[in-house]
Formats: sequence, C-alpha cells, structure tokens
Amino acid sequence: MADFRALESVNKRKTFYLLFFMAVLVWSISYVAITFFGGTGAGVIPLAVLITLISVWGSYFASDKLVLKMTRAKVIRYEDNPNLFNVVNEVVIASGLPMPKVAIVNDPAPNAFATGRNPENALIAFTTGLLESMDRDELQGVTAHEMAHVANRDTLVSAVAATTAGVIALISDILMRMLWFGGGRSRSHQNQMPLFLAIIPLILAPIAATLLKSAISRRRESLADATAVSFTRNPAGLRSALEVLARDNTVVQARSSAVAHFYIESPLDASAASKLFATHPPIQERIETLRKLEANPLS
Repeated sequence: MADFRALESVNKRKTFYLLFFMAVLVWSISYVAITFFGGTGAGVIPLAVLITLISVWGSYFASDKLVLKMTRAKVIRYEDNPNLFNVVNEVVIASGLPMPKVAIVNDPAPNAFATGRNPENALIAFTTGLLESMDRDELQGVTAHEMAHVANRDTLVSAVAATTAGVIALISDILMRMLWFGGGRSRSHQNQMPLFLAIIPLILAPIAATLLKSAISRRRESLADATAVSFTRNPAGLRSALEVLARDNTVVQARSSAVAHFYIESPLDASAASKLFATHPPIQERIETLRKLEANPLS
C-alpha cells in the first residue's frame, strides 16, 4: 500500500483493457447465439457488435440511474441533511474532485456506495443505518472511500461490469433454453454449428463475467481504502468505520448480486461459497491494513 499512487496510475490504465475485455465477452456470446440459430453471412458480425454497443455503452450513460433503481436510493438536497453534505464537501475539498450527488437508502443496515461514469456525474449514497451508527470521523472515512472509487474510475468499471455480466447471463439463459427445447434442430445440417462449440462459451462466459466482476471489485476496494487515507490523512476514521460494519450483522434489503460489488461492504460475501466469488477482500484484512497505515502514515 505504500506505493499506492503508482497503483492508482496502473489502475486507471487497466480500466480501458477491462472494459475492452468485457465488450469482447458480450460480442463472443452474441456471435455464438446468432450463428447457432441460423445467422449467416456478413450480417452476423455487425449484429453482434450492435448488441455489444447497446449493452456496454448503454450501461456507461445510464449507470447511475440503473443503480439508483436497483438500490432504491433517493437523491437529496443540502436542506435535507446539512451535516452529511458538510462531511461530503470536506472530502471534496481534500480530493479536488467535483461535488457528487448525494443519495439516501432507507435501510437499517449500515452501508454506502458510489456510482457514475465519471467524477462530473458521480453519486454517493448512504444507508440510513450507516448515518445513525457512525460518528463524524467514521462517516468522513466512508465518504473518502467512496470518493476514492470515483477518483480511480472504479464506479465506471463496476457499472459496466455489472451490466455486462447481466447481459451475458441473459443471452446464455435464452440460448440454453432454446437448446433444451430443440431450437436449433430446424436448421439445415449445412449451416449448423456443432452443439459442443455452442455450449462451451455458454458455460464459460457467465463464469468469466462473474469472476471478472469480483476480481475488479476486490482489487479496487483495497486501493480505495489507501486512496481514502490520502484524502483525509486519518486512517483511524475509516478503520473505525469498517469495525462498525464488521460488528453489524444486518444486510441491506436490496442485496441483488448485480449491485453487491458497489457497496463498501458486500451484502453477499458472508454467504459466498468461495473467496473466488467474493466481491470484496475480507473486512478484517482491510482493518489490519489500515492499522498498519496508522502506525506508518502515507508520505
């Protein structure tokens, strides 16, 4: 973590490649689906590209709106919660980022998330449970963590990853159902793609998308913790906030797997069958890392 600024630069460079890889996943599964069910000739590739552009770029421009609906967050104004806006503004000044929209999720479980395609269109949301359970330093630490995601472009990648995984799962599900009910039997043998070639990407693509989404989030959560400390110069605040989250057993009500990786603490990782599918590093590991930063502050 000591060289976190270099990691930030690497993180931003990798964003393009991650987005490109997710687009390739969507294109591949779309191409297989179209080809297997009769698509031939020069029109197959453009159609697959069109599906890819709609899914990836649609999520790019509408990511904040989609996440708001899925999490039931409501955007608020300064007059609704001046104290919260003051804390957010402190972190904005320290980070040099634009002021994000602020939202509240009516949920007793303490949690928070950030979304938006860029710093100019960012949004940070807090559950009512988090606002009631944390003091000002802890709330500042959580805010800085979410602002770090905005600064590192994690919000963009997370939104596109969630949408991409959903599109791949949907296309795969439709294709598998059609295979099950014999959808490909009516086509001529000459045009038919071998069944095993169609099934392989159907099985592997959703798994790859899920693992990619988890890997993106795990790696970037740890970096966001360090970036947050660089904003506040107070690792104790975020460390104490994570300890509050670790002690609390309640989980957010809107805990769909599509948005679990957005939260500062995943509502699904406790029941994850394997660390391979966990969207966040273990919270105790994050707490211990912050304790080390308290002893050896970032330069």
